[in-house]
Amino acid sequence: MNNSVNERTFQGFTPGRDLGASDWVTVTQEMINSFGAATLDHDPMHIDSAWAAQGPFGDTIAFGFLTMSLLTHLLHQAMGTDSSRYDPSMGYYLNYGFDRLRLIAPVPVNSRVRGTFRVLDVRPDAGSRTIVKFIAEVEVEGQGRPAMAAEWLTVWVPPAAV
Repeated sequence: MNNSVNERTFQGFTPGRDLGASDWVTVTQEMINSFGAATLDHDPMHIDSAWAAQGPFGDTIAFGFLTMSLLTHLLHQAMGTDSSRYDPSMGYYLNYGFDRLRLIAPVPVNSRVRGTFRVLDVRPDAGSRTIVKFIAEVEVEGQGRPAMAAEWLTVWVPPAAV
């Protein structure tokens, strides 16, 4: 990560800036099951390996929303930041949504994924906040197509607005 980005406030982003790739994360069956339980989604394609063995993927696959939910962790990994160290008096970042998101390829159980991130746009909004749009991709190790591609919006809320 370039030192001109403040890791506490994420300030210093510029359009076109490549933030790099995260470490690889293994998507385990326990992770998939926990996500299904937390979201009250018990789809056997994701949580029942015997059922999923009969399906098109030969085993369970991660929920698409689980893949999407890994973005924050993967971004922190790529930037070398630690979300547990934030000081609210310095402001904070929030998810703001997506301008575009596609779930392109499945994430098979026990596969490894990583995120890559590039800043697409940085703009202020009417509330003195800063909206940062990232091009985010989640790739599966050994697969030619990404699992997910998105234009992800985050908003930095300065301390005065907290």
